Amino acid sequence: MADPLTVMAGIPIPSTSPLFLAIVGLHILAGLVCVVAGAIAMLCPKGHGRHSDFGTVYFWGLAAVFVSASGLSAMRWAEDHLLFGLGALAFLLGLFGRTALKRRWRAWPRLHIAGMGGSYVVLLTAFYVDNGKILPVWSSLPPLTYWLGPALMGLPIILYAMLRHPIARSGGHSIR
Repeated sequence: MADPLTVMAGIPIPSTSPLFLAIVGLHILAGLVCVVAGAIAMLCPKGHGRHSDFGTVYFWGLAAVFVSASGLSAMRWAEDHLLFGLGALAFLLGLFGRTALKRRWRAWPRLHIAGMGGSYVVLLTAFYVDNGKILPVWSSLPPLTYWLGPALMGLPIILYAMLRHPIARSGGHSIR
């Protein structure tokens, strides 16, 4: 027997539980904050200022996405356990990237780029795995695309930044 559906703005949500719907609302808001703040942080000049401010917003938004994804997955474990795994992986990658920066580990710029960039790719992967089947254009693609598309687009950018960005190339030492 299929779960009852709630349809909001033409989007089917697989529950009528007010608690589930409230968590979905917070989850969507936190996800949007992550997508926007993460993109701004990536595009801003690196260092203190906008990059670190938006990076901090991204990290705490990612924490909220993980907490809300955990709650949603617990309520529908059979259907959403893979999304819990993706949420955990995204948060752990973000935590790794943030910690590499904060603790200035050896080669911290590359570790920071890999962790934060990887968390963004996994965040988008989770979104497409969960929603690709109802999105225009994406719904006509094979489901494997939901899993591989974000990585195929994001990993070359991450690798380029790890190898070519002046801060990464300097090992985090002052570049003048």
